[in-house]
Amino acid sequence: MSFCKHVFQQAEEIWEQSHNHPFVRGIGDGTLPIETFQYYLVQDYLYLLDYAKVYALGVVKAHNPRIMEQFAKQMDGILNGEMSLHKQYAKRLGVSIEEMERAKPSAMNLAYTNYMLSVSQSGTLAELTASLLPCMWSYWEIGKRLNTIPGAADHVFYGEWIRSYSSVEYGEMCMWMMELLDKLAEGKSDTELARLEEIFLNTSRFEYLFWDMAYRKEMWEIERSIGV
Repeated sequence: MSFCKHVFQQAEEIWEQSHNHPFVRGIGDGTLPIETFQYYLVQDYLYLLDYAKVYALGVVKAHNPRIMEQFAKQMDGILNGEMSLHKQYAKRLGVSIEEMERAKPSAMNLAYTNYMLSVSQSGTLAELTASLLPCMWSYWEIGKRLNTIPGAADHVFYGEWIRSYSSVEYGEMCMWMMELLDKLAEGKSDTELARLEEIFLNTSRFEYLFWDMAYRKEMWEIERSIGV
């Protein structure tokens, strides 16, 4: 069994919780309130800025020119592809790019991105890849599943989101990353493999928590408790 198949099995219950989260279900059936999606859109835009930095660190950590090139290509895909989708949605919602860039990340957003950046800066290329993969791969799985719902991909608002994350092009990016992690895991000790699995599971958990944060429109729970 490949390493990616193994960690997928280990993370499957976590990912199922994301599939079944009301935010994700609301995209699929078109019932998610627009203001909730708008909150998510801004937070995800901020997330992607740091996510792209992890790919930049992949260029730094890699020694093989072809892997360096692919990490650079993936980073460009985020900054000029995935984030273009966010900008298009922002325009439809009347939110400017400047407003999104001035926004503050939520506590969960900070925790997630800082975890990935910490792992990527201090760890190996394999650890960096393990931290990146759950976001991309789980979005692809969500997009594909939502795409099977009759009419979901044609929804006037959420259809574009579903089509984007279920697309062949997005899937190819995911598969490259999966193949890379499998290759990097080859020959690793049990201790090293356990570390890669831990990182993969942690960012899988953060993915679920990000959906939940967006659905609840959370920033800092302590401020809510003291009435700030």
